[in-house]
Amino acid sequence: MANEVCFRTLDLPNPASLETYRSIGGYETLKRIVTEKVPATEIINQVKISGLRGRGGAGFPTGLKWSFMPRYYDGEKYLVCNSDEGEPGTFKDRDIIRYNPHQVIEGMAIAAYTMGVRTGYNYIHGEIWAEYQIFERALEEARAAGFLGENLFGTNFSFNLFAHHGYGAYICGEETALIESIEGKKGQPRFKPPFPASYGVFGKPTNVNNTESYASIPYIMQHGGQAFQDLGVPNSGGTKIFSVSGHVEKPGNFEIGMGTPFPDLLALAGGVWKGRKLKAVIPGGSSTAVVPADMMMQCTMDYDSISKVGKSSLGAGSVIVMDESTDMVKALSRLSYFYYEESCGQCTPCREGTGWLWRVVRRIAEGKGRPEDLELLTDVSNNISGRTICALGDAAATPVISFIKHFRPEFEYYIEHGRSMLAA
Repeated sequence: MANEVCFRTLDLPNPASLETYRSIGGYETLKRIVTEKVPATEIINQVKISGLRGRGGAGFPTGLKWSFMPRYYDGEKYLVCNSDEGEPGTFKDRDIIRYNPHQVIEGMAIAAYTMGVRTGYNYIHGEIWAEYQIFERALEEARAAGFLGENLFGTNFSFNLFAHHGYGAYICGEETALIESIEGKKGQPRFKPPFPASYGVFGKPTNVNNTESYASIPYIMQHGGQAFQDLGVPNSGGTKIFSVSGHVEKPGNFEIGMGTPFPDLLALAGGVWKGRKLKAVIPGGSSTAVVPADMMMQCTMDYDSISKVGKSSLGAGSVIVMDESTDMVKALSRLSYFYYEESCGQCTPCREGTGWLWRVVRRIAEGKGRPEDLELLTDVSNNISGRTICALGDAAATPVISFIKHFRPEFEYYIEHGRSMLAA
């Protein structure tokens, strides 16, 4: 089942072209839905049956999210694709855009038909220029072929889609900060409620989903929700793209069925680098809790297993592998610096707390740590978590708490001896 859904064009010549996408049946599902006037309720039901959950990190059921959009609202509504992929370890969405942009477009068009939307945006991370250009070319091809624009397939359904290039701020991956950025404002999260489904782009009902989520829709509507669900496991339907980086022989993106054992995914990535011993894994991107090797090797790659067995979360499926040579104190220092730099500064606990976390961890890594620093880090983390408008504060605190929990002796050794225990 590898590369069966989002990477279907990967091994074909000119994978990003309209010609290639149409050769595998691209846009035929959209045409059938629009011309046969498939009821929106039927589409949402199939998406619910599929078990598709948001692929951007939160894992919220996609079909349920679509059902929140007001069905009988006659005013303007918007559709937004979140391709603002900026967290350390994440790089799947850019490859979807690079190799299969038309499937994202078709998925968004089906979603627009379902929710009665005429206008959509794909918000693409500001630091990936080549993929932005690829998506712009795909939009031009789709418009010229009659798959975007007014009165599609001779019906009264119209959908116009635009690419919106961000400026590289990590915070704009948060859906309401992304919406603020689309509106031309400073990218800062809004208070919720109201949620985007009732007050989104320009104050209108808006649906926001991840690139991989939209790219999964054509498969679901072509083969049926149950067929997609069967590619995975209960509560984690379908395939998932896992971005494997760190100490592996073959880092990259791997589209496999949900529920695949972690050792199998590790084998696909060529195993641990240089045959070394596995030490730890961050399973869902830098905002998720680190998992020691013995726990991770018992996990399957799905929401429930990572949560129950690994005591972490699947996140965006960004798997960061660390071998026995990894200095966990320095690794945490690097992660803490990222969140300190990327905090938008709107909330005091995050603005001030991320700076405290980074400075204290850095102090330990520089051999100047104090015995009370670990308690201080835990206290600051607990005073950030759950006290901010968006989840960036929690994202900064989670690595700190989990690194200290699982690798406390390394931190204590640094504090006592002023150097890493790996050099002892």
